[in-house]
Parts: sequence; C-alpha cells; structure tokens
Amino acid sequence: MYLLDRLNRKGPKRILSLDGGGVRGILSLGFLARIEMILQQRLNKQDLVLADYFDLIGGTSTGAIIAAALAQGHSVRKIQEEYLQLGKKVFEPDLLRRGLLRSRYKEDVLEESLSDFFGDETLGSENIKTGLCIVTKRADTNSVWPFFNHPEGRYYEKNKGLLLRNLVLASTAAPSYFESKIIPLSTTGGLDIKPEFIDGGVSMFNNPAMLLFMLATLKGYPFQWQTGADNLLLVSIGTGCWEVKGRRAIPFIAHGGISWAKAIPDMLISEAQLFSEQLLQLVSQSPTASEIDVEVGNLSTDLLGGTAWLSYLRYDVPLDEKAIVALRMVEPEGDMKKMRKMDDADQMHKLNKLGQAAAGRLMPPFHLPRAFDPPAILSSSNGSEEAVP
Repeated sequence: MYLLDRLNRKGPKRILSLDGGGVRGILSLGFLARIEMILQQRLNKQDLVLADYFDLIGGTSTGAIIAAALAQGHSVRKIQEEYLQLGKKVFEPDLLRRGLLRSRYKEDVLEESLSDFFGDETLGSENIKTGLCIVTKRADTNSVWPFFNHPEGRYYEKNKGLLLRNLVLASTAAPSYFESKIIPLSTTGGLDIKPEFIDGGVSMFNNPAMLLFMLATLKGYPFQWQTGADNLLLVSIGTGCWEVKGRRAIPFIAHGGISWAKAIPDMLISEAQLFSEQLLQLVSQSPTASEIDVEVGNLSTDLLGGTAWLSYLRYDVPLDEKAIVALRMVEPEGDMKKMRKMDDADQMHKLNKLGQAAAGRLMPPFHLPRAFDPPAILSSSNGSEEAVP
C-alpha cells in the first residue's frame, strides 16, 4: 500500500498545519502558493503539489477544507479558485437568520459545495496522496476528535469509510454559524451511535499545530516519527492575527452576561494560540520565532531539554494597518475590522491580495531547510533559491 509505505518510511518527515478562521482561510492560501512555487523551482518540478512534499497535512474548520483538498493532490491555484467561489456562496447574508435561535447560515449550501468538490471520497480513499488529519470536536462528550487516515490507526477500519465531505462539514460546524453535524459511528461492541460534531476550533486546537505534533510522535498513535531538528519539520499557517488593545471589562449588571458570552470564544482561541506558540517555540529550532510577550521575548535562548525536537515555521498575516505599513507589504485597503471577520465574503479579494503580499515578504526560500527536500523528487536542477523572488 503506497500510503502506508510512505508514512512508515524512514527519514525526515514534513507536517503542514492549517488554522481555522472562516473566509480568512484565503490568507493561508497565499503562503501555501508561495511554498508550492519555492519547491517547484528548487526541485525543478513544475507539476509538484504540496501532497508530494508534506507527509501529514491537517487542519481545523476552514483549514480542514484546504487540508483535505491538498491531501487529494490538488494544486494551490485550483484550491484558491474554488475557495473564492465557496466563500461567496456559503456566507451569503440572510436577514431572517441571526444565529440566535438557529444557525446564521444555511448548512445545506456548504454541504452541497463540499459534495461537488469532494464527491463520495472517503477517509480511506486511495485518491488521498498523503497523511491527512481533520480536527473536529464531539459535542456530547466535549472531546476533540482528530480523524486521520493512517492505515495502522486504532480506529482506521471503523472510520475509513466515512465520507470526507462529512468530516470536513463537521470540522466547519462553528456554533451559531452552522448546525452541528451528526456522523454515525460504530462502537467497539458493534453498536451504532450517532454523535454530534461541531467546529474543531471550539477547542485548544483552532490552530492544530501542537495536536499534529503529538499525533506524529506519541506512542499511542501509529505514526511514531522520530523527533529532532533534522528529522521533523512542522509548518504552521495562520488566518490573520492582531493585537487587542483598549478592551475593558463590561459589568454584568449593566450589560448582562450575553456581552461576555460573545467575547469568550475569541478570548479562548487567542489564549490557546499563544500557549501553543509558546510550547512549540520552547521545543523547536525556528527562524520565525515571534515575541510571546515583552517579558519572555521569543524564547530564542530557551530550549526544553537543551535539544530541539523539531524544526518549526509559523506564518501569519497581521491584520493591523501599522504592522502592514511597517512590513512594507502592500498599502492597507479597506476597514481592518471588516477584514478580521470570519464571515464577510466581500473582503476575500482584499484578503487574497494581502495574503500573497505577506507570503512574499515573510517567507524567504531558505526558511524551508534543504535537509527536508524529498529524495524521491529531487532532480539535477541547477535552479537556485535566488531564482525565487
């Protein structure tokens, strides 16, 4: 079996992690297009796709859509084209739906779009070219469920027939935006259950990078890849970031608990992202290490155990006018508050332009270590990294 041979093959392994973030997922596609172009030129293989390079691709919510498409061997350009159309169809405003008593958007539109793209492909399909992980959360048990396609996984035989589109739909079922997704499963005793799943972003893993690292290395999972800066590469792509300033506590008596309830998801996602970044910087070798805070800095002088467990790259787009100007990426366009929303499809073309500019500015070719160039697709190309602008 090709996939099993690939996942169990000795040698360096490469992981790609994709954040959730609604329509802002178009930002991550700018970085993915950049990676694809760098590798095509470096390896002198113009038809190379990211499934040829990464051995495990995982994502949460909108990241799950992109991850599943990449794992099937689609080019980033094709996914960008489909993604722009998807956003317009799925996030069409409906004045009769406010997300209070029912979901804000019609899940049947998203389901139809995913069905058109993924068809009847299953988690165990031979058309999936590489390792794939779709991050979901089971609502009735409040537990994160990473569905992955390693043939030696404990639940692979039970899960391999699950439709890819349904798993992606479950991962994107953000509360108040879309209805939860019921996926029938078989238990160990042979009984069928019908648990409800919601967006994997309603957890510590809207950014699934740490989860994918654990999936790849813990003994309870089948991958069990060797750690080390020259053995494991993790590339993590975000969907926009910004600094929150000036927020003040809102008294419960004056405004009621609903004001706090609206703010809690963003608070938790932000805190989980920061914690994940701290942990990964603490155990990795990383040229993209960012400042955690003014007290501890970017952890460049801290390394747990004294030895790096992996090489780690993290990329994100600052959705802040001052940061964009400072990076000299592009002239800021439009209202940043609107661009930060996860469901404003009208902002997608601006976000797409910004994502491509940020990738060109923040991702030099040398960030991708040559130690991880796959021998199977190396050529005698005389191309150099300097050829990539």
